[in-house]
Amino acid sequence: MTQTSEPGPDFAALVDNINVGIVVVNRDFEIVSWNRFMAAHSGHGADAVVGRNIFEAFPELPQRWLKQKLRSVFLLNHQAFSSWEHRPYLFEFPHNRPITGGVDAMRQDCTFFPIPDDSGEPAYVCITIFDMTDASIYQERLQRTKQDLEELSARDRLTWLYNRGQFETELHAAFKHRERHGGHLAVILLDIDHFKTINDHQGHDTGDAVLRHLAVCIRDSIRASDVAGRFGGEEFALFLPETDIAGARAAAERLRQHIHEHPAEHNGMAVGITVSMGVSEATDGMPDPEALMKEADLALYQAKEAGRDRIVVYGENGAG
Repeated sequence: MTQTSEPGPDFAALVDNINVGIVVVNRDFEIVSWNRFMAAHSGHGADAVVGRNIFEAFPELPQRWLKQKLRSVFLLNHQAFSSWEHRPYLFEFPHNRPITGGVDAMRQDCTFFPIPDDSGEPAYVCITIFDMTDASIYQERLQRTKQDLEELSARDRLTWLYNRGQFETELHAAFKHRERHGGHLAVILLDIDHFKTINDHQGHDTGDAVLRHLAVCIRDSIRASDVAGRFGGEEFALFLPETDIAGARAAAERLRQHIHEHPAEHNGMAVGITVSMGVSEATDGMPDPEALMKEADLALYQAKEAGRDRIVVYGENGAG
């Protein structure tokens, strides 16, 4: 076999200069190796930490979790891994990314692998720290973008209330919740009176301003737990969890009065509107939320027929 006198690589220099954190501990959890990456990011040089118990040198470490991880590597003589997605970091190092990135500390992937002695038994564990901050920022941005797109697809573009599809999805969930747990669930269906006249005489821009204004009135009048949507055209719908028929009627009246007191505005001109409303409450034995909406729709129709600018409750005084 041919041998060469060419010197081998300087592994110590390699370990010290690699852009990965490297920490080696013995069975007593004493630090025996600490590379330049760790010194730069922790602010503690090797001379300050080598020979010290890692938990005494860094009391902020997750001691119980890390001891269990290290002991399992010693016991099983097998490497282990920790992802930033499950534990954001092992060492709480600052990062040098812009603060707008939304990450408070360096995100880290960590590997733990045994280093054997001459007998082949693990005498040390090497911990490698990989800076995953860029990947985590990118993933969090992707997640926010996905959430923004989902929110966008659920909204009516003119009023920014839920669109009909999303409203029906939310109503189905609330209806199922009531079926399982009991309680109350009420629906209000409302329609702008003489909206076609507004569009025909004052233009579609005014009509759009009225629709946006009504959405604001609805948001100003309902609770955080209530859900509102634009059902189509000049028709809007709300459902009110844990609200009986009397409470729903009172909520509808508050909204009607609020609309009376706050006319829409367009091009500096006030545009007064009124609305008609139909109200219904889910009952035991009701087959589905469509039946609930149908009752509210029948009540709304009767409110229109009775002269508009009024509230009709399904089943009240023969309504429906």
